[in-house]
Amino acid sequence: MSKWLAGLLCVLGFSAVTIIAVAAPAEKAAAPRAVTSEILAWSDEFNSPTARSRPSLLSWTYETGGGGWGNQELETYCAYGSNTPPCDAGKPNSWVGHDGYLHIVARRTGHGGYTSARLATQGLQSFRYGRIEARIKIPRGQGMWPAFWMLGEDINTEPWPACGEFDIMENIGRTPDIIYGSIHGTGFTGHIITNRYSLPNHAAFARRFHTYGMLWSPGKVQFYVDSPRNIYATETPADLPPGAEWPFDKGQFFFVLNLAVGGAWPGNPDASTKFPQQMLVDWVRVYQETSQ
Repeated sequence: MSKWLAGLLCVLGFSAVTIIAVAAPAEKAAAPRAVTSEILAWSDEFNSPTARSRPSLLSWTYETGGGGWGNQELETYCAYGSNTPPCDAGKPNSWVGHDGYLHIVARRTGHGGYTSARLATQGLQSFRYGRIEARIKIPRGQGMWPAFWMLGEDINTEPWPACGEFDIMENIGRTPDIIYGSIHGTGFTGHIITNRYSLPNHAAFARRFHTYGMLWSPGKVQFYVDSPRNIYATETPADLPPGAEWPFDKGQFFFVLNLAVGGAWPGNPDASTKFPQQMLVDWVRVYQETSQ
């Protein structure tokens, strides 16, 4: 089944099936089908007729450069086609392949540094509420830090953390069997509201593609893996510490996809870490209620 047809079926409806932490097959999977009251509001299916094409200019921009990004990360983020050292267009860090995946690749440079990519939909695609998910195959290795997350579109006028942040999926290499779903805002940053999820028998997430998702509604956010029926965490304003502010009902949020190398949380790569490392994204989708 083509990815285009799978997306169309999502809009047309389905027979309900409960799936809890079931590993996705190796081949490209059809999308979880939406409930009757949902529509597919936006998606990027990462289809390309060529081997290495640029991600859609209508949806994605690049955040570039180094400097640790506030997390003591080691990589320099490179734009598509960049030859600004240490970036090398001949060894790209991101592209959309004819396999139907967005490739985000972390590389070790010949000078002891690292390059990778960080893509964002800021100023192009942003959303408020809905069922939000991506099907991703994460890498595995000490010091690797793949993430699928969202930031408030007002970040330029309401700097982080006031703008709000959803971490729909994060993984760090030293815990290959755990993914994390978090929310951050004024008065609750860091690990104050961070939730963990593991697969049955603590299987490594990097072995297969998985769907990482979030149900976002007024005053509530819920995180799930592989099925919106498999919710592993629910957060509301009542869960915030005293004095904290809930920023998730005031405006729209944009997506970020990146693969970091090193940092205060995952630690740095070591002798066991192999390069290049790759994060594959099959699709990103936003479903919303018809009233939205």
